[in-house]
Amino acid sequence: MTRAGSFLVIMVVLLVACGAAGEETTQTRPPAATGEAEIEATAGVTEIPATEPATAAPPEETESEPATAAPPANTARPAATDLPAAGPVTEIQLAPVVEGFDQPLYLTHASDERLFVVEQPGTIWVVADGEILAEPFLDIREQVGSEASEQGLLGLAFDPDYASNGAFYVNYTDNQGDTVVARYQVSDADPNQADPNSEEVVLAIDQPYGNHNGGQLQFGPDGYLYVGMGDGGSGGDPHEHGQNPATLLGALLRLDVAGGEPYAIPAGNPFAAGEDGAPEVWAIGLRNPWRFSFDRLTEDLYVADVGQNAWEEVNFLPAGSPGGVNFGWNILEGTHCYRQDDCDTTGLLLPVAEYSHDDGCSVTGGYVYRGSQFPALSGNYFFADYCSGLIWSLFRGLGGDWTQNLVLASGLTISSFGEDAAGELYVVDHAGQVLQIQP
Repeated sequence: MTRAGSFLVIMVVLLVACGAAGEETTQTRPPAATGEAEIEATAGVTEIPATEPATAAPPEETESEPATAAPPANTARPAATDLPAAGPVTEIQLAPVVEGFDQPLYLTHASDERLFVVEQPGTIWVVADGEILAEPFLDIREQVGSEASEQGLLGLAFDPDYASNGAFYVNYTDNQGDTVVARYQVSDADPNQADPNSEEVVLAIDQPYGNHNGGQLQFGPDGYLYVGMGDGGSGGDPHEHGQNPATLLGALLRLDVAGGEPYAIPAGNPFAAGEDGAPEVWAIGLRNPWRFSFDRLTEDLYVADVGQNAWEEVNFLPAGSPGGVNFGWNILEGTHCYRQDDCDTTGLLLPVAEYSHDDGCSVTGGYVYRGSQFPALSGNYFFADYCSGLIWSLFRGLGGDWTQNLVLASGLTISSFGEDAAGELYVVDHAGQVLQIQP
């Protein structure tokens, strides 16, 4: 069955400005375009991703059609001298790369020219030369529970030493609805096939409800595996997991998967000794971190956290920040008090960007552009809303001030962003396609 192809996506611009938070943020909006379209944001929905999202509006022709993009051949990590911070981006377009996926949730790389696309029901596919290979890289649908809209195969990260050890990690909800972080091995006979029988469970976490599972996996600049965990679900964090460092829920975890079996605790973890908190916990105060990433140049950390019913947020931690950060949930939702009777913000880290549910319902975090194809994008962090399809750029100036721009109303259900080995960025549409970000 042929799964590859591409199609044109509508390039429309919505004149909307969103709220600022944390450090001072300047907001601008993209210039009006001929035939400008308006998208009505869906309000009041707080969960992502939906198993059967509403199909995006049919694409319309525009005067200028972006060329179909393919992953660049150069996969070397760009040097700092090649990546000047160009300035805040005010407008982008999306070039179709490939379509035909079943509820794609993530895209990443294995330090080569291939793209790996994660599907929510439990499969991972390889994209090479713009085509989806005929057989999946990994198919674990039988052991993945994806009945609820936020369950499924949610994350993928390749070991920093993947070229020599063939190890990669996945995050999924099992058939009981609980979180599993597992290690797999690539097949000895075929680099485009994983060994489905090689699973080693690294971490298993009970989930009280079917939503807020987090699911992101990312190796940090320190070589440790970071795991994003939601607060366990329901609404309003009824079990107070977000502010409880003794639980693995509502937290960002940090594991040394190379230092022990199934893992060791990094000495720098704030509760490494097991006192006052769980040893795996690196930071607390998260509701449902839907995608976090490290800037591959500066090593800064960006964490997008889905709000309850009013505000979506993006958090920032500069490189070298110690563990123990409290992102504020459920005391705060964005920069706003959620607990009306107890809103002491002492010691909480406020987000650097936020927007209200007038502009969407569920934030999708992304990456800072560090590729070489489009220097004008350099230094800009891109994030989006799953429900409205709006895409923003976020730029940090030399003085630490932030500029937040609405750069595109895409009309897509954006479940994730992705980065290839060369630092080029992609948008993952939950309806089944992958597109590349261009100026």
